[in-house]
Amino acid sequence: MTAETTMLDRFADPATIHKIYRYARTIAVVGLSANRLRPSFFVASYLKYRGFKIVPVNPRETEILGERCYSSLTDLPMQVDVVDVFRDPAAVPAIVDDAIQIGARAVWLQFGVIAPAAAERAAEAGLDVVMDHCIKIEHGRYYGEMHWFGLNTGIVTSRRPARLQPRK
Repeated sequence: MTAETTMLDRFADPATIHKIYRYARTIAVVGLSANRLRPSFFVASYLKYRGFKIVPVNPRETEILGERCYSSLTDLPMQVDVVDVFRDPAAVPAIVDDAIQIGARAVWLQFGVIAPAAAERAAEAGLDVVMDHCIKIEHGRYYGEMHWFGLNTGIVTSRRPARLQPRK
C-alpha cells in the first residue's frame, strides 16, 4: 500500500461521510459550471433536488440553478456547512484557507481533486474532509438512490427508499 493510497483511504472514511450528511444543509459548490453537461452542474442539480441549499462559487457567472453566484468563498453572505470542490488540485490550498476562514464544517474534494497537503491542513483545522469521491454518488450509495440518472443499486424491491431530507 502506497502513501497516496493510505491518504486517500483516510479521507474516504464512511463514518466521516455519514457525519457530513447529518449536518449538511448548505453546500458551496466551488467551480460550479452553468454548462448543463458538466459534472458540477449535474451534482449540484441532484443536491438541490434532494433539498440541500446550493451556493454557486464561480467568478465567471452571475446565476446558476436559480441561485446567485459568488466570486469566492470569502464573498458569501451566509454560513455554509460543506465546501464541495470542482477545481484543479493546484487551486485547493487557497480554497481550504478560505473554507477555514469562513468557518465551514467540511471540505469535499470531488473525483480527481487530490490535494493531500491541503486536505491535511483542513483536517488539522478541525474540518471534516473527503477527497477523491463524489458527494452525489456517495449520497446515492448511502441513501438508496443510485438508480437516479441511470445508476442501479442492484436492490430488487417494490418499496421506494425513504427520501433523505436535510434535518431542520
